[in-house]
Amino acid sequence: MWNKKRLYQIVFESDTRAGKGFDILLIWSIVISVLVVMLDSINVLQQRFAALFLLAEWFFTILYTLEYLLRIYISVKPGRYIFSFWGLIDLLAIFPTYFSLLVPGYQYFLVVRILRVFRIFRILKLYRFNKEALTLMKALKASAYKISIFLSVVLSVVVLLGTIMYAVEGPENGYTSIPQSIYWAIITITTVGYGDIVPQTTLGKMISSLTMLIGYSIIAVPTGIVTFEMARAVETGASCGRCGSKNNKKARFCSNCGKKLTRKP
Repeated sequence: MWNKKRLYQIVFESDTRAGKGFDILLIWSIVISVLVVMLDSINVLQQRFAALFLLAEWFFTILYTLEYLLRIYISVKPGRYIFSFWGLIDLLAIFPTYFSLLVPGYQYFLVVRILRVFRIFRILKLYRFNKEALTLMKALKASAYKISIFLSVVLSVVVLLGTIMYAVEGPENGYTSIPQSIYWAIITITTVGYGDIVPQTTLGKMISSLTMLIGYSIIAVPTGIVTFEMARAVETGASCGRCGSKNNKKARFCSNCGKKLTRKP
């Protein structure tokens, strides 16, 4: 008879044979369920295998419902799990199928279709089992404040440039409003350049060139922020006795001075 502690080790941890087996089965079920959703979106297959797709969808929905209820039952603090990121993802994986039962009528078909597409979010459940993905999420979380400051600066720049271009080019050249000009600034500073709005005046072209140069200069900023935080997240192993540098958990020699690392037993 398995108690809650044993079930918790199997479901939430993966350092036991049973835990690894549970994770592998869940990973394969997620991959297959997402594949079913994608195949169900193909009209030819949907018309031919509609009953089979519906049966498979309800099978996976019931499976993930049982998993969701089990995680709530064995959690030390169920409320903390329910409102956590992974708890919300688990709920999102089963919610659309149940909600579609409450939306009858052909006139609501579009709503049901959108909800069915949301089932693809089950793929996010995969990242729970990937240590590298968790490291990346940790780095993104640590750099969230810096990136938000960076985005606020970029927002200020595009608003300023859009307003200037509205004043310089005017409606006669396609810059019919400040929001429209801000849209131009965004696609220019991100180096997308759809070409639906193009400056015609000499001054406008100079500002456009400056905007593109600004775009190239700021592209690397968020990448550098996240890379730095990822390095900090990974470098949590032994400290070098010679230079004091932090190293990777699996490192045998210091990445800074080359001294052999001494690990605690």
